[in-house]
Amino acid sequence: MSGAASRAASRAASRAAHTILGMETERVGGCTLQTSKPQSRLKLHRRQSASVEYQTRYPKTVSLADGLRRSVQVDGREGLEQLHVVVRNSIEEISRIFAREGFTRVKFEHKQPGQIGRGFNLKLKKPWEMHVRLVDLKEGLIGIHAEVEVSRDYIQHLFGQRTPVVYEIQEMLSKYQVECRIWNGNIRRYVRSVYDDYKVKLATPSIPVLAWKPMLFVIGTVGSFYLWKYVHTL
Repeated sequence: MSGAASRAASRAASRAAHTILGMETERVGGCTLQTSKPQSRLKLHRRQSASVEYQTRYPKTVSLADGLRRSVQVDGREGLEQLHVVVRNSIEEISRIFAREGFTRVKFEHKQPGQIGRGFNLKLKKPWEMHVRLVDLKEGLIGIHAEVEVSRDYIQHLFGQRTPVVYEIQEMLSKYQVECRIWNGNIRRYVRSVYDDYKVKLATPSIPVLAWKPMLFVIGTVGSFYLWKYVHTL
């Protein structure tokens, strides 16, 4: 069999395997995406596995409030289209829920238009964290924008992969009997139901994560030593 024929057969076998599994595989910005049926419950990764990969699901094909069917978009550079979890509860109540779940306030972040105060973050399995922002959607509604990313404790936070999440927030709110809906801000429509999901996997960073605080301490110490040495040689 020629090399071209062999490669074609290999691709066909790969497609057949995906058909058997009922999944389509795609790789976007370092994230692996697969299609799967929605599941009723999804726990935070910190409670699921000791692996440093982060795995989750995210709506793919949805039915909107007006009955239209639509696919959640994927951009090669930006990744998955951002969806918000929307609630009518007060900011104080939602903030207390996040505090009970172990979230802490973020000191430094890039604020989004309409963001209310500082965001929250929750440490997950190394090196991941969940970053949550509250956004004012007017008319007494609060949008919860959540994503999982490399923790801001590491230099890779500046350029590492990340993904938006919604099911983790929905499950957390359900523990406190908080009613919520999924909102697509790009088309300004609510999601009525989900037909299938992306299966998302954030792979382990190829370069071991580097904590920036110890590095600053070492650089500062070495710099101070050489400054002291320079001053005493004048």
